[in-house]
Amino acid sequence: MEQFLIGNQWFIWLIILWAIPWKGVALWRAARNRHKKWFIALLLVNTMAILEIIYIFYFSKEKQLKEQV
Repeated sequence: MEQFLIGNQWFIWLIILWAIPWKGVALWRAARNRHKKWFIALLLVNTMAILEIIYIFYFSKEKQLKEQV
C-alpha cells in the first residue's frame, strides 16, 4: 500500500480535496448548532469525510427542524 501511495501522490491529493470541504461544512454546522461534542469529534477524527457526511445529513437536521416549529 505504501508503494502505491508513494507512486500515486495524486490519490492523496484527491482524498484531501474530497475531505476538506466536507469537514469545513460539518464543523461550521456543529459550531452553529452548539454541538460541542460533535465539533470535537469531527475535528479530531479523520474518516475521509464519512463521519462528516453522516453528521451533515442526519444529525445536524435536528436543530433546523426545531427552529421551523
